[in-house]
Amino acid sequence: MEGRVQTIESRKNKKIKIGIIPGHFATNHSHINYYVDLTRIKTSHKMAKAAADQLASAYVGTHIDTIICLEGTEILGAFLAECLCSSGINLNEDISVITPELNSNNQMIFRDNVQKNIWGKRVLLLISSVSTGKTINRAIECLKYYNGQLVAISSIFSAIEKSNEIEVHALFTRDDIPSYQTYKSGECPMCKSSQKVDALVNSFGYSKI
Repeated sequence: MEGRVQTIESRKNKKIKIGIIPGHFATNHSHINYYVDLTRIKTSHKMAKAAADQLASAYVGTHIDTIICLEGTEILGAFLAECLCSSGINLNEDISVITPELNSNNQMIFRDNVQKNIWGKRVLLLISSVSTGKTINRAIECLKYYNGQLVAISSIFSAIEKSNEIEVHALFTRDDIPSYQTYKSGECPMCKSSQKVDALVNSFGYSKI
C-alpha cells in the first residue's frame, strides 16, 4: 500500500504536504476511495507552523476565544492560536486550546475544569479530515450543550465546503483530489464489485486488512 503513496503540495505553500493512497478504505461510517495521510502536518512542528499560518489568514477579522482540537490536531491548534494572537482582532489576547473527551457512548464531553473555556465563548473547531461532516455535527451538538458559539471551522482536508451554514476553511479540498469519493457502506460500488477493503482508517491512521 505504501508504494502507492502520492504527495500533494498546498497550492499556497509548497512546504505544506499531504500523502494520498488510492484504494478501498473503510471508516466507522463510510467507505472512501483514497486514504488521505495527514501525519506530517499533525506531527512535524515546522509543517504545522506553516499550516497554521495559512489557516490563520482566513480569520484576521474573526474574534476567537477558544480552539477545540479534534483528531490529533493539538500541535496545529497551538500554532494557530499563536498566529491569531499576533494579528487581527485577537491581537495579544489569550486563546484557549482544548480537546474533548469521549465517554462510553462515544459522545464528546468536557470536564468541569475546562467548561469555562466554552461557556459563552466564540469557538473555532479544528479537525484533521472532513469527509461527510458527521464528526462536525457531533461537535456542534456538544457545543450547544456547553453553550459555546461556533464561529469558524478549519481542517487540513475537507471534502465538503460548508457545515451548518459555516464555511469549512481547509488547506486541501476536493480540488486537490478531484477523484475523491465517499460512500455509505451499503452503497459502496467497490464493495458491490467485490473489491477487497485495503485498510480500516480513522483519525489515528490505518490498519491493513
